[in-house]
Amino acid sequence: MGKADKKDLLRFMKPFPPDMQARALWLRDFVWDMYPTSNELIYDNYNALAFGWSITDRLGHVFCTMAMGRTSGNLHFGFYYGAALSDPEKLLIGKGNQYRYLLVHDLKKFPAGYIKKLIKEAYAHSLGKLKDKSALVSGKTITKSISHSKRILARKTKSESSGKPKKKVKK
Repeated sequence: MGKADKKDLLRFMKPFPPDMQARALWLRDFVWDMYPTSNELIYDNYNALAFGWSITDRLGHVFCTMAMGRTSGNLHFGFYYGAALSDPEKLLIGKGNQYRYLLVHDLKKFPAGYIKKLIKEAYAHSLGKLKDKSALVSGKTITKSISHSKRILARKTKSESSGKPKKKVKK
């Protein structure tokens, strides 16, 4: 069902701020419109809601991802094998051996043309890693993991974040 199948994703997004949800859904459409035969893999985990696009139903074939941080409040648009991408403008963040990403705070500043080129490169990289062509799966949304224990997205008051107990108010 693919792009139209967003029932689980919308349910998992409910705890996040509406503006973050809107950005994530726009980015989701951005990728689906480019690769309608890819597969969306959803991981509703402890610290983040992550979803990515793969040529199969396996995480190892994911070519781009998004992560909505439960505690950080950040929205990442990234590449599972981002370290292998050219990134000539050096816009991607990350120093590890594999994952690279952009923080997406404002869609007006999102470098869509540049990211399209990186997605195409990442897609080709993913296809190159595929050894068994019979593993290709086409156009599905697959919920892979649901964590039952999640951190709460409550905003802390200053006294809570400083570790000091709240003062009781006498009535």
